[in-house]
Amino acid sequence: MDLNTFSIVAHCEAEDAWGVAVASKFPAVGAVVPWAQAGVGAVATQSYAKLGFGPDGLALMRDGLSAEAALRRLLELDDKRASRQVALVDRRGNVAAHTGADCHDWAGHKTGNGFSVQGNLLAGEAVIDAMATGFAQSEGELADRLVAALRAGEHAGGDRRGKQSAAVLVVRPGGGYGGDNDRYLDLRVDDADEPVRQLINLVKMHHLYFQPARPEDIIRIDSDIASELQAIMIAQGYMTGEINGEWDEVCQQVFFMLIGNENLEMRWNLPQHRHAIDRVVLEYLRERFG
Repeated sequence: MDLNTFSIVAHCEAEDAWGVAVASKFPAVGAVVPWAQAGVGAVATQSYAKLGFGPDGLALMRDGLSAEAALRRLLELDDKRASRQVALVDRRGNVAAHTGADCHDWAGHKTGNGFSVQGNLLAGEAVIDAMATGFAQSEGELADRLVAALRAGEHAGGDRRGKQSAAVLVVRPGGGYGGDNDRYLDLRVDDADEPVRQLINLVKMHHLYFQPARPEDIIRIDSDIASELQAIMIAQGYMTGEINGEWDEVCQQVFFMLIGNENLEMRWNLPQHRHAIDRVVLEYLRERFG
C-alpha cells in the first residue's frame, strides 16, 4: 500500500493526550495511518504502510519501551524498512521517526518538543517545516493544533499528487463519550475535494457537541432569554401557548427535549443547568433557528 501522505504525531502533557493527524491523496487515510492509546503513545505508519506498525508499536511502548527503542525493534523485524515511513511518540512525549531511503521524493521527517511531522511524495521540505511551525505556534487543544499543522502543510504544497482524505485521532484517559474509553476524538474525511478544510469543520463541530460548558460561559435564564427560548420551542413545534418569559418546569422539560434532539446534552442538562444556559448553546440556537 503506497501511502504518500503527510502526518503529525504528538503528545500534550497539559491535556494528558496523544494524537495523530494525517492528509493524503489516498481514500480513507484515517483507516490506515493513525494509531494511539492513552497512557501509551501514538503511531503514524505510511509510505508503503505496514499496518502492523500501529498495534505492534503501541504494544512495545505499553511494555515500557521508549519511542526510539520501539521504532528500532519494529525496523529490525521488517525486511522492507527502506520503503517505510513511521513515527512514534511515547507516554512521556519522546519521539522517534524513520523515513526509508526508498520512500518517494520529497520524503522526510522533522521532530520537535513532543511531536514529529513527516511525509513522502511531498511538494518539498517546506511542507514539513510549515507543519512544525504551524503546530508549535497554534493555540487551542491538541486536536486544534494537529489540524492546524495539516492546514499549514497543505498551504505549503502538501501531497504533490493532490487531495482526497484527512483524519485526526486524539486519545485521553477516560476521554471517550461516556468516559469509559480513551477515544476522545476520532474524525475522518474519507473522500472530498477539500478534506483538510472539512476536517477542521468537524473538529469545530466536535467542540460544540462534546466539550462541557465553561463556567465563564454560563448565564442566567432571565425573562428575556426565557421568552427567546419559548419562541424557538413554539416555532419548532415543541410546545404551544403564549410567550410569557416564565421559565417554569414545563419549559425546562420541553427545552430538555429540544437539547437532546440537537445533541447538545453535554452542554445543557437537568437538573444541573435548570435555570442557566451555556452561552455557546444560546448562540447555536439563535443561528440554527433564526
